[in-house]
Amino acid sequence: MSWEADEVRIHEFGGPEQMRLEKVTLRDVGPGEVLLRQDAVGINFVDTYHRRGLFPIGELPRALGVEAAGIVEAVGEGVTRVRVGDHVSYPRSVTTGSYASRRIMPERMLMRLPEGISNEVAAAISLQGMTVHMLLKGVRELKPGNTILVHSAAGGLGLLLVQWAKSIGVRVIGTVGSPEKAELAKSVGADETILYKEVDFAEATKELTKGEGVDVVYEGVGGDTLKRSLAVIKPFGLAVNLGQVGGPLPTLDLADLGPYQSLSVCVPGLSPYLKTLQDIQVAADELFGHILSGALKVHIGARFPLAAAADAHRLIESGKSMGSVILEV
Repeated sequence: MSWEADEVRIHEFGGPEQMRLEKVTLRDVGPGEVLLRQDAVGINFVDTYHRRGLFPIGELPRALGVEAAGIVEAVGEGVTRVRVGDHVSYPRSVTTGSYASRRIMPERMLMRLPEGISNEVAAAISLQGMTVHMLLKGVRELKPGNTILVHSAAGGLGLLLVQWAKSIGVRVIGTVGSPEKAELAKSVGADETILYKEVDFAEATKELTKGEGVDVVYEGVGGDTLKRSLAVIKPFGLAVNLGQVGGPLPTLDLADLGPYQSLSVCVPGLSPYLKTLQDIQVAADELFGHILSGALKVHIGARFPLAAAADAHRLIESGKSMGSVILEV
């Protein structure tokens, strides 16, 4: 049996104008696979890298996107974890293609949604939430009394990281680009915020920590921001890079890391983390449990229809978005 779907695809790499809404016919559902009718799609900065051709996605034309949530419409042979009618999401996919009204996905990548978690919320936080789970459970477990610096603290991932870290008893300093973003970051628990466009974030961090620095820096900017962040980390501290919004990753001399400072730098990826999880649903249940308990509040800053995906890309690339951005299908 074949299925029809609307997909936002690119035929050439380039700007948002390359994105087109097209009708496609899907193949039948195979063994171990599930057909989803998607209700909401998460927009992530990595999607812009795929659109521009900075990260490989295979032959074109191809649909963009890695994250979405919806309802199971059909299941293939051997599928046992989910049933028709279940609400599910996925934080990552083997190939791009989530900007679509329907999609065939491997059952092993799906996370069942508990009652009380809407498809919109799941699409907004599945990738970002599981990334925070990776940061706090896989990269380095924070302890009460630790101090961290979160760059882009008012973004979707930043807001979740601030809240989850605060629930552990961590002091959180966040960098933001505007007073409105500072207010949002503080509203979810940031202890201090730094307006990085007005002051030097490294000097401000040293001042806030009385010269001691922070235990961990989380940044998705890359470029000079990663290099400058090394100056505000305590001995045996960690710098975590999660993206390259501001430029390619710099070349670091090992002498910049030690032995005097004794620092570590990590560039973790969610795909390897998901492969190492024995049960993705256990991690998902922990994430969704934090939302249901009120420990994590999800801020959806903007919604666009599927046909306006290009406008969503323009917004996140402008640096003006706050919280998560989603497509409504």
